[in-house]
Amino acid sequence: MGRSDASKTDLCKYRRDMAQFSELPGVIEEVGKNLGIRGFGLVETGPAFDENVLRIKASGPIGLHLTVVDLPGLISVANEEQTEEDVQTVHSLVDSYAQNPRTIILAVVQANNDIANQGIIQKSKKYGKSGQRRVGIITKPDLINTGTERRIAALAKNQDTTKLKLGYFLLKNPSPSELVSGVTQEQRERTELNYFASSPWKEQALEVERVGVATLRRFLQRLLDQHIERELPKVREEIKQLIKRTENEINGLGEERPTPGHLRMFLSRIAMRFNNLATAALHGDYHGVDTPFFADPDESPTYLRFRAFVHNANTAFANDMRENGQTMKVIQTSVMDVWNSDAIQDSPEVSSGQGLVTEGEMKAFVLKLYKKTRGRELPGNYNHVLLTELFHHQSKKWKVMANEHLADVFENLSAFVKAAVRYVSGEDQVSLEMLDRIESSLLESKQISEEELVKLCEDETQQPITYNHYYTDNVQNARQASARKWIKQAMKDASIGYYNGKVHISNTAADGEKLLTALQRQILIDMDDQACSEVLAGFSAYYKVARKTFIDNVCKQVIERHLLRSLPMMFSPETVASYSDEEMKRIAGEGESTIMKRRQLRVMHESLMAGFRDLR
Repeated sequence: MGRSDASKTDLCKYRRDMAQFSELPGVIEEVGKNLGIRGFGLVETGPAFDENVLRIKASGPIGLHLTVVDLPGLISVANEEQTEEDVQTVHSLVDSYAQNPRTIILAVVQANNDIANQGIIQKSKKYGKSGQRRVGIITKPDLINTGTERRIAALAKNQDTTKLKLGYFLLKNPSPSELVSGVTQEQRERTELNYFASSPWKEQALEVERVGVATLRRFLQRLLDQHIERELPKVREEIKQLIKRTENEINGLGEERPTPGHLRMFLSRIAMRFNNLATAALHGDYHGVDTPFFADPDESPTYLRFRAFVHNANTAFANDMRENGQTMKVIQTSVMDVWNSDAIQDSPEVSSGQGLVTEGEMKAFVLKLYKKTRGRELPGNYNHVLLTELFHHQSKKWKVMANEHLADVFENLSAFVKAAVRYVSGEDQVSLEMLDRIESSLLESKQISEEELVKLCEDETQQPITYNHYYTDNVQNARQASARKWIKQAMKDASIGYYNGKVHISNTAADGEKLLTALQRQILIDMDDQACSEVLAGFSAYYKVARKTFIDNVCKQVIERHLLRSLPMMFSPETVASYSDEEMKRIAGEGESTIMKRRQLRVMHESLMAGFRDLR
């Protein structure tokens, strides 16, 4: 039946000491009233049975070392006195004890009822299939009809159809008048033996060792010894497992820390582990400290091996910048492009400044921009503003790409920190408090990183500046490639126009002069073309240098310096040393429930250890 927590607490606190068994009826009456069982005291409504068990512990210099559980008789059908709920309660109680493999089932049956159909016999067979822990006890033989003694005797001798491996015992309870007169144990046993030694029972050839409560007591002692010997190894193993489980539960509660000194030491150790773990992750030392944390890279998240993740992320960022960093990316065509101001089209790719363009479209775009930026320079030259605006246009995507890279690294860094904190702390509450403080520091680092990235991006919006010699090398290489391209085409045109498709050059000055004249006539210089070619060569050279510098600065200054370098010190022993006692208690203090549970588990552990030692 459902009870309030207060009622359960009161029932569990009930204790009574008795000097003799004569006080037991009064105790049972009192407990029945407390349980609200119908028929006890003034209780007229309520259940006839209760699932709670009254434990009576008897101690003395002699007696059996066992627990006897007196269960109510099974009810087959509900009636006015016993409800369906009472029926279920009784059956549940009997089942809970009968199914325990260490229980010896004493199946008490009345001689004046049909033994085979009594429920306890069926349950004993169901739960004690081996037959080694069920004994039949036949009571009330004095209430049977005359002439049925032979059937009862056959059952007592285990010769009837309802057989039990351990057989039956035949008992006679004291009569009501004997109980009123206060019969002693010795008188009860003597009266019982005299009853079975007289007619009509003496003619049934009953086995002496199967009659009377005294023989039952001796039999149960032997049976109990055998049962204990058989079950003892299992009991020892179960206690051993309980000890192990209790120890695991105690360890699962974490380190005990009752004083501020214990708290500071506890947090300092965690801080040192976090510092070492974060340092190892940033240095890529996956087999030096806390190897299990880094685990198998094929079976764990990539961010656990954080230095490897950062390298891969930076490489992917660099590749993405190289392949997709330009606003307009030139694709090679098989047809030679020429300068033509009418070649630029108002296509979505060009007009929006996005996507892939041909070399001709790119040249047309530069020519259009050239005409918009002309200053006081002479024809064939270009205003420095042209290179600046062309670079700014082509590098517009850098800021977005760099921010995405920073966000990706920060997201994985946060995941790494959460995993590392859970690993080093071992307690959920401590992890939450640690994360609350570390994540605040992480957000500060992220803000500083974003500010640094803004500065880098602002630098790229200024006048292009570089002192990298690769810039001049790239410009020179571009000019040489352009000259080679035009000369090659001019030679091809000259060979067709002057030499019938073949060029024959002798060592004479006349032939050499003839070739130069032919080439000169084929190379037609346009001043706008010249200026745009120069700016494209300069832009391509500067863009490569600026892109590489920008990538390195993002990876070194934004990611490494401002986001990662301070990670190991975000929760270090120095940090713990600065905490007050109240702050430490807030982070790592144990709750009252944890303290109480640890105390209960330790008491249980001591009891289990004592029991295990006694069973050796």
